[in-house]
Amino acid sequence: MPGGRLTQQERQQIALGLADGLAYAEIARGLDRPTSTITREVMRNGGPTAYRADLAHRATEHRTHRRRQTAPRGAQAPPQAHGRDAEAVRAYEETFTTLLMQQGLPKMTSRVLTCLYTTDAGSVTASELVQRLQISPASVSKAVTFLESQGLVRRERDDRRRERYIVDDDVFYQGMIASARANALLAETARQGVGVLGRDTPAAARLENIARFIDFVSESITQAAEQAREILHSRAEAAATGDTAEPPADRG
Repeated sequence: MPGGRLTQQERQQIALGLADGLAYAEIARGLDRPTSTITREVMRNGGPTAYRADLAHRATEHRTHRRRQTAPRGAQAPPQAHGRDAEAVRAYEETFTTLLMQQGLPKMTSRVLTCLYTTDAGSVTASELVQRLQISPASVSKAVTFLESQGLVRRERDDRRRERYIVDDDVFYQGMIASARANALLAETARQGVGVLGRDTPAAARLENIARFIDFVSESITQAAEQAREILHSRAEAAATGDTAEPPADRG
């Protein structure tokens, strides 16, 4: 499988594939590249509807030139904890960031959240984010404010009175519970339409089926989240002790 940066010809093939409605995986197979490479390339250069091969190529050259200008001579990347491969970590962070962008988060917000998720401490200061991501304090503040409004991070003061941004292990649990509640409201609203449209009409039957489906899925998600919640807290402990405990079996 070829490595290195994408060539201008490969970017043209990506643009043609997108125009033909091909999936990222299919484009990747045609170029003998990982799907994650194609996904990152498209998402960081306008997305599937705005991707342009020539603009993407120039933007990549510009980013490379800018990094070379700002990097101090003789500087080396800081050593990774636990003997991690720095290049592999960087590539993984790009993949995770791209995934968050596909879920609807802005790019800068996705980068900040990825940084928090991949930091062993699970918390960073504003200055650490500025240094690690090479972004402005204003960008950090804007991204953190948005993440905090979504319940994805919280702020605390450390013993040096510095503000730290923390990602809680419970964030996914809380997000799923909130989603289930929103779905329950959707189901309730669908059922209100049954009476308005007439219970024996096709439209009312459709809405009732939608409500029943949403009820079933929401209840299943809530039950599964409650049963598996302890995984979010036991995983680190299990890894430290070598235990690989499985989630509790469903005895229902």
